[in-house]
Amino acid sequence: MNIIADENIPFVREAFGRIGTVSTLPGRNMTAGDLRSCNILLVRSVTRVDAALIGDAPIRFVASATIGTDHIDLEYLRQRGIGFANAPGCNAESASEYIIGALFHLAERRGFDPFSLRAGIIGHGNVGSRVRRKLETLGIEVLLNDPPKQQAGIDEHNYVSLQTLIDECDFITCHVPLTHDGEHPTWHLLDAARLAELRPGCILFNAARGAVIDNPALSALLRERPDLTVFLDTWEGEPSIDLELMRQVDLASPHIAGYSVEGRLRGTQMIHDACCRELGIDSHWFMQDHLPDPQPLTLEDGIPDFWFRVFERHYPIQQDDRALRALAEHPAHAAAGFDRLRKQYPPRYEYPQFRISGDPHSSLRRTLQQLGFSLES
Repeated sequence: MNIIADENIPFVREAFGRIGTVSTLPGRNMTAGDLRSCNILLVRSVTRVDAALIGDAPIRFVASATIGTDHIDLEYLRQRGIGFANAPGCNAESASEYIIGALFHLAERRGFDPFSLRAGIIGHGNVGSRVRRKLETLGIEVLLNDPPKQQAGIDEHNYVSLQTLIDECDFITCHVPLTHDGEHPTWHLLDAARLAELRPGCILFNAARGAVIDNPALSALLRERPDLTVFLDTWEGEPSIDLELMRQVDLASPHIAGYSVEGRLRGTQMIHDACCRELGIDSHWFMQDHLPDPQPLTLEDGIPDFWFRVFERHYPIQQDDRALRALAEHPAHAAAGFDRLRKQYPPRYEYPQFRISGDPHSSLRRTLQQLGFSLES
């Protein structure tokens, strides 16, 4: 088997080396010429996989180590009889933790009480459902908007309309796939008209796809609404993002909310297992073999602002913000810098890789455990 893979898929050579010969390339620059003898193609979201890329290549299986599929022409693959798999939920835990870290960082910086918020989650899938559970574990009220699930009768959480969510929530976070067609398209779901209806002092997050929010409209709004607090992890036009908008928002990161070590390894594991199933062979690579032992995180019940310190010590999100903002110093190279930040992203681990020591109050220990942290016995 000749395997062509995005160079940013972690451990791709180790995971797929027993299946075939692995060659890696920058995902954003793959061409049809690169795939002339390719049998298995492994990509991430930066590679558009369609007839123009595949051409006459003898590809029998394509996998994307990502949640979304908006970069894949699924109908074309079906017509060609090419197998496909992606990795839904692989980085959902990572992204949900990143949202919580961003919320508490901004709460401390902007001086609002996160526990008094009414949160609105747009999209109750792999990421949105985890964000909901974490917010509710922390005692934060949540409203949910997910028209496809509501229409399908999956309504155990009493979904509300998008208009209700905009009218009633002072924290809104987006977790939907990017779709242009169908009954509920999400492209520019938050357009100029809906953005203008945000409540005074609203906190707006997007870690879904950049175009879920109309970026030019958001930039125009922020010139008039200094009361808003905005965090963007995803941007229209990546990697050539709107540098003016980046300067306007309160927290900015280069599409790395899901970039925990575990999230990326999980993506590799899921497409490895799917490829093995496609080929009728046993899986032989396991991500747990590549994780370190849990690291200590000492917390005392009496420290000031207990929860702010928990999430800051878990991961100091402000370092990602600083790294992205530095790109504005060299605008001509900002797009390349955006991709470089993603490629060279430092290790970030999920809650279970941290063992809490110290002696927090028993109720705090229960909450920490419910969030997923390990506890020292």
